[in-house]
Amino acid sequence: MATPTTPVSLAHHFAELDDPRVERTRRHELLDIIGIALCAVISGAESWPAVERYGHAKRDWLARHFRLTSGIPSHDTFRRVFCLLDPAAFQRSFADWVAALADAGVGTRRAIPIDGKTARRRGRQGAALTPLHLVSAWAGANHVTLGQVVVDEKSNEITAIPKLLEVLDLNGALVTIDAMGCQKEIAAQIVTGGGDYILAVKENHPHLYEDIDGCFTEALETDFAGLAWSVSRTEECNRGRQEMRECHVIARPEGLRDAGLWKGLTAICMVLTVRVAEGIECRYFIGSFAGTAQEYLDAIRGLGDRELATLGPGCGVP
Repeated sequence: MATPTTPVSLAHHFAELDDPRVERTRRHELLDIIGIALCAVISGAESWPAVERYGHAKRDWLARHFRLTSGIPSHDTFRRVFCLLDPAAFQRSFADWVAALADAGVGTRRAIPIDGKTARRRGRQGAALTPLHLVSAWAGANHVTLGQVVVDEKSNEITAIPKLLEVLDLNGALVTIDAMGCQKEIAAQIVTGGGDYILAVKENHPHLYEDIDGCFTEALETDFAGLAWSVSRTEECNRGRQEMRECHVIARPEGLRDAGLWKGLTAICMVLTVRVAEGIECRYFIGSFAGTAQEYLDAIRGLGDRELATLGPGCGVP
């Protein structure tokens, strides 16, 4: 069976990726291993055994798009091959493929949530390899990973997020990042790249957190009188739990110390989440995005959404 190389196919974009295995150990084609792993991870697999299980469960569909000359690879094969692949070369091929999907009209990259993720059980047993700490940018509308950067062993997401932003097309994008990425330099990088940001604020920025808390406390007492304010409320059953969210956004807030150091800061946001039998959770955000409370709520929900859609036919698989 010939493998098509259309502009959005894996074969087209991964053609230059070197196979790190010696010839006699290549029972499975490299493109099969990469393609099955990508489909599995996009569908929610979080370990190599889960990738193998996905392969067996979707074998009939996969056989229409991959050669599968020796069947579905074992989880050890997936692990071994991905440990040997050149990460930078893989990153380039993958980024090119995702960009081609976007150019072909397959989804959108408008919303880009970024958070930290520890990929466990990626090392070789007995070797001096620690778990990889990854920072993943997720396409909010598609739930497709746009890029990954390995964090230095003695560092954290703060060092990796700027590197990740460098390989993403930020023009016109709305980037949401958890509290670890709430940094003045990161905010400036996003705005300079033509995007907007929504950054979670916690006690690691005590003055900013206190000032936002004070603004909303005063605003609630005066029923937001005289403020450029919007609100949005949702109520739904999430994983068997009744959940209500209430989002308040104040544009052009006053009284924030050092507000001028946050490039493009336009609004502050408070999200109250009420879950039956669990109480109330309050979260604060800053944003350069001059949007409504509903738009903020949609973007913030995308930041925490880990449910991945299954990659089906027509999504650029060879």
